[in-house]
Amino acid sequence: MPQTITRSVNDIVREAKAQIVEYDVAEAKVAVASGAQLIDIRDIRELNREGRVPGAYHCPRGMVEFWIDPASSYHKAIFAEDRPFIFFCAGGMRSALAAKAAQDMGLKPVAHLIGGFGAWRDAGEPIDLQDKTKA
Repeated sequence: MPQTITRSVNDIVREAKAQIVEYDVAEAKVAVASGAQLIDIRDIRELNREGRVPGAYHCPRGMVEFWIDPASSYHKAIFAEDRPFIFFCAGGMRSALAAKAAQDMGLKPVAHLIGGFGAWRDAGEPIDLQDKTKA
């Protein structure tokens, strides 16, 4: 018997976005200039293929909760810093979910970048292609 999915991913993302702060590229740039940290949750293959945002910290989506939790053996010290965190992915859906999860865990303040890496790139913002090692 086939599964019956009762909530779509679009529903879950829409619900997350209603509960988190969203920044466009211009707002994110202002926040970063004031000390916020960009968190790139894309898969390493995406970074290698598309490039990286200079200064962004890479935390794969599958590790977000583990790297945030100070009780986890995977905890990363960057998430203990007293600063805002702005999550982004390729297009803004995964980062909305990641920001919501981080917020639910108590990390604050958090936000996500509307449109993700694609919006950053399309706005003509800097992209580091130097680390682009794989197609």
